[in-house]
Amino acid sequence: MGHRTTLRTASIVALAGALLAGCGDKGVKNGPDKQVGGRTVVVFAAASLTETFTALGKTFEASHPGTKVKFNFGGSSALAQQIDQGAPADVFAAASPATMKQVTDAGRASGPRVFARNRLEIAVPPANPAKVTALKDLTNSKIKVVLCAPQVPCGAAALKALKAAGLTVKPVSQEQDVKAALTKVRLNEADAALVYRTDVKAAAGQVKGIDFPEAAKAINDYPIAAISKAPQPALAQEFVQTVLSQQGQAALLQAGFERP
Repeated sequence: MGHRTTLRTASIVALAGALLAGCGDKGVKNGPDKQVGGRTVVVFAAASLTETFTALGKTFEASHPGTKVKFNFGGSSALAQQIDQGAPADVFAAASPATMKQVTDAGRASGPRVFARNRLEIAVPPANPAKVTALKDLTNSKIKVVLCAPQVPCGAAALKALKAAGLTVKPVSQEQDVKAALTKVRLNEADAALVYRTDVKAAAGQVKGIDFPEAAKAINDYPIAAISKAPQPALAQEFVQTVLSQQGQAALLQAGFERP
């Protein structure tokens, strides 16, 4: 009797062990299938959008749990070239139609939408030691002026504004994006720079902005588009819609951008 009880107990233990082992195998096999991996949407955006898009990115992540927004900010012309060379991107937001055209002409994107406009200001140090008050002051050879490079949208806009005013400026340097140009003024390495008013506003207290009438003749349109072969096509479209949404437009207006 005791022997049969021992055998029965051993059988039950063995069966339970087999069942547990089976459950363990099933858990290992099906575990990865049940896990939802994090998704990342990669946005290439003009440097002047840094603050606004960073904030919109956090909003997008909050409304898309498990999703991360990764930004590549820089000069629009350089970003367009990277995309044309096959850099993995989901969205491109440029500071001019010309740089967006580089991407659409290469078949990398289609149907761009203008989501904002931006105009230039003269950025000077808070104390304005060179006493700059107007665009014509930048022609003074004693004043150290920084411009964006001509191929960069802020540089193209600066040249357009100067041409409209009939002025010629010889910059001490030409920077690859608007943030780099602004940094020269912030560090007192330049007396003035032609940058976007949104960048002056973002650097509140670190630089002073001076409006000039010729800026109205060199306003840049900002287009945005999902990349045709985006790694995350659905998220790309949703991010574009976030920028175009009422919430996105309100954030852009607050940052100093103008309605398209």
